[in-house]
Amino acid sequence: MNSKVSVAILGASGWMGKTHTMAYQSFPHFFGTSEGVASVDMLVTDDLSDQETLAQNAPGARIVADWKQAVEDPSIDLVDICLPDHLHYPVAKAALLAGKHVFCEKPLADTAAEARELADIAAQKGVVTRVGHAFPRNPVHHMAKEMIQAGEIGEIKLFKACQHIDMYGDPLVPYMWRANGDLAPTGIIGDTGSHVFSFMEFLVGPVKRLIADNFVVTPKRPVVDGLGFGEVPKLTGGEDWADITNPDGSNVMCQFANGARGLVDFSRVATGRKFMQSYEVYGTKGSLVYTYDEVNRLRFYSNEDAVGRRGFREIDVGPENETYKAFLPLPNFALGYNESKIIEAYEVIKSVATKTPMWPTFETGHHICQIVDACMTSSNEERWVDIPQSN
Repeated sequence: MNSKVSVAILGASGWMGKTHTMAYQSFPHFFGTSEGVASVDMLVTDDLSDQETLAQNAPGARIVADWKQAVEDPSIDLVDICLPDHLHYPVAKAALLAGKHVFCEKPLADTAAEARELADIAAQKGVVTRVGHAFPRNPVHHMAKEMIQAGEIGEIKLFKACQHIDMYGDPLVPYMWRANGDLAPTGIIGDTGSHVFSFMEFLVGPVKRLIADNFVVTPKRPVVDGLGFGEVPKLTGGEDWADITNPDGSNVMCQFANGARGLVDFSRVATGRKFMQSYEVYGTKGSLVYTYDEVNRLRFYSNEDAVGRRGFREIDVGPENETYKAFLPLPNFALGYNESKIIEAYEVIKSVATKTPMWPTFETGHHICQIVDACMTSSNEERWVDIPQSN
């Protein structure tokens, strides 16, 4: 088929924009072009000083400063949104109304109502949508889901998960837009929490109700102009200080629609945790445990093992899984974050080329935004919050 999909990447100068640019160009090396190929034809950036680097990253792409040019250009098939959180909804809405397919990084929107509107417009327009929840695309999680669906751990009763980083563990690390409640209204709830919620949605199912305790650890931080993600400059002592206006972390208890219970926590202030991500799924017949430090490995416990011989066994995803096999012929050769984004880019282009939606669509994004909404309301009002279930 080799259908070509013309792509515009919005926020092309940022970390995620560069990652998406790489992924579109890399996936044919592993998955071929028979199910579609991407042509990165437009890069949108508000930093035109970066034009030389961008031109090298995507030869032939037009480099523009206004995202509306991508939305209005009839030659663009797919609008890829890698912009700050508060721009996701208005840009995605404009692209959908223009009849574009849309790939939007998480969180899909600032509220569930906005996400619902986007999903409804997409359905009316008949376009393909995708939300950037890349972590569950790691083949190891498909193995986990297969084992759950096959009944190998029985009926799920408890789900535990966490995701922590130490970006703001040091109280002197400078202020950045991710801590600005105007630019990222849900803070770490939509940023990191949504990753945990994507695992919940993928492995266990919809959440019925929850109670959350959101918190801010350091209420003010110094302002340093031009600071990039992960940079820690020396302070002069003359900096202005800005208020942190969205959550640094949260502890959440929840109940799933299937009756299972959940305990999850996440933060950007866990000093020493450069990236910590894990989940545990406990069922009536066994359990599954995963940690990102062993990125392609599950630990599986089964009650069907002989008494006295029961214990967690290690299972490495390998070339028996076709997605893993596309990268590597041997098990236990780790697939990392960039590979997950390559898988994601391949699936997005395949979806557009074949007009076949793949998880997670904007419907999924709405479900996850419902959880984010509930966390914000629950913590603000100090109560359990019910989440409406889709028909």
